[in-house]
Amino acid sequence: MKNIGIWLDKEKAHVLTLTWEGETFKTIFSEMEFFNPKGGSGTKSAKWGPQDVVQDSKYLEREKHQMRGYFNKLADHLKEADALAIYGPADTNEKFRKELQENHKQLAAKIKLVAKADSMTLNQVKALIRDFFKK
Repeated sequence: MKNIGIWLDKEKAHVLTLTWEGETFKTIFSEMEFFNPKGGSGTKSAKWGPQDVVQDSKYLEREKHQMRGYFNKLADHLKEADALAIYGPADTNEKFRKELQENHKQLAAKIKLVAKADSMTLNQVKALIRDFFKK
């Protein structure tokens, strides 16, 4: 039996693996760049502010590729799981589930739960995952 619970956001993933022998906890960092596109020209006294157009599509495309790499790295750590529980804030957990369904079908079949969970301490993450797999 190898049950794995994961709490993830864009910055990091906390992975708790529960086996008959005990448990192991690991944090995997995404190594994603956080973009803050700047644009605009003009003076501070311009009545309507900067008028240049910032090309967000370039930044969003780069973020999408980095997110896919992060999800693939996580999937490599989860290959031996018998059951998966995925938690996370916003929609990162849903994006991860979708990535598994599209590109890692064997792992996607092992998903037992995908749920929203706001920021938590490490002990709260461990307790949440332990409680789910006790049921």
